[in-house]
Amino acid sequence: MQALRGYFNGKEFIPMEKVNIKPNQKVIITILDEYVSTESKPFKKYIGKLDTASFQEITGALKETEKVDLNEW
Repeated sequence: MQALRGYFNGKEFIPMEKVNIKPNQKVIITILDEYVSTESKPFKKYIGKLDTASFQEITGALKETEKVDLNEW
């Protein structure tokens, strides 16, 4: 037996983590008195969390990808 977290979107139950469930496999669903956050910008909490060196490394890598010649593929 496995336990996983998920939510109901108004039509169906959506798992919040990867799980292998076979078609027609029985499940037990427990309804909690908690709700999933519906922030309009869910990634806002991560703004400002990256240090300067990491930011520069990532932006440098992104600039390198711009140099790729798509015709080579």
